[in-house]
Amino acid sequence: MAGHGTDEHPHGADRLCEAGDRVYSRAVRRGRVPRRDAEPVPCLLDLALLHPDPDDMDWLVPTSPQEVMTRLLREVHDEVSAGQRRVGSAVAAVERYASLGRRAHPVPAAAEGAAIRVLDGLARIRSAMDEASQACTTEVLTVQPGGIRREDELAEGLDRALSLRGRGVRMRNLYTHVARHGQGLLTYLELMGDVVEARTLDEVTDRLILFDRTVAFVPANADRTMALELRHPALVAYLATVFERLWRLAVPLSAPLPDTGIEGISHRERSIAALLAEGHQDAVIAERLGISVRTCRAHIARLSETLGAASRTQLGVRIAQAGLDSPPHSVASPGLPGRESRTA
Repeated sequence: MAGHGTDEHPHGADRLCEAGDRVYSRAVRRGRVPRRDAEPVPCLLDLALLHPDPDDMDWLVPTSPQEVMTRLLREVHDEVSAGQRRVGSAVAAVERYASLGRRAHPVPAAAEGAAIRVLDGLARIRSAMDEASQACTTEVLTVQPGGIRREDELAEGLDRALSLRGRGVRMRNLYTHVARHGQGLLTYLELMGDVVEARTLDEVTDRLILFDRTVAFVPANADRTMALELRHPALVAYLATVFERLWRLAVPLSAPLPDTGIEGISHRERSIAALLAEGHQDAVIAERLGISVRTCRAHIARLSETLGAASRTQLGVRIAQAGLDSPPHSVASPGLPGRESRTA
């Protein structure tokens, strides 16, 4: 709206500035205000919320709130109508361009659009995974972050896993070292037999499931209520390569974790020390290692005691002096070097 006041007060009548709100409210309560009261807020005149009193031009009277509301609603209606017209024009343009493309370059139905599909909701995710599982004939590769696997999480995919086992499909699963302490995982692996091989690392990537190296599923948001179904060959091949490199670094579940080589410091404390040296906070360290923040802080306290550190700053120095500022190297046992000699 034109007027000298809109430069200083760029807003509409539906969201007055603080000064304008005070003056207009006073005008509504008293019936009018002196013109000088509105000089600091010219927006009230520009927006026609105040207008001169015909009987005395030195005073301003308020436009009734009902009239203001009517005007605002009319403006909103006009804006919505204009938006609808723009949407209609855009849809018409897209349809016209799409028809031109189909005539010039016919595209198969399952083209690029099917290479990446967003799955919204747990029901759609489960349905898509069941479909991929039923079509799987060779192998399934999974990365399972977090700590000890809950019974309900393991039970959720048990029917799918048993169906895969019945068809002779091999499975390789990567977990964090913390998962070793869960009885549910051990029971699951015992039930599945030699068609499943599991290895563990200090930390892994976010959840990943690969079927026959042709379709992959990854989370699309933090709470995993959305997922991406990936069928693009380059993306799937990249994820398979990431899995294989993690697999070679991982420790078979049947083998013990390597010793840290430093008396009094456990493998987990060695991992925590490396993450502390990188500057991570307790909550981040706990999430990456699949443990609770409370457990993480208990390990940090023991690490401080072992290294004789009286403060967090001193602990960082002692970690560097002890050579604990780099991640521990997980090395598979000689009898299980990786994919070449896997049992599953």
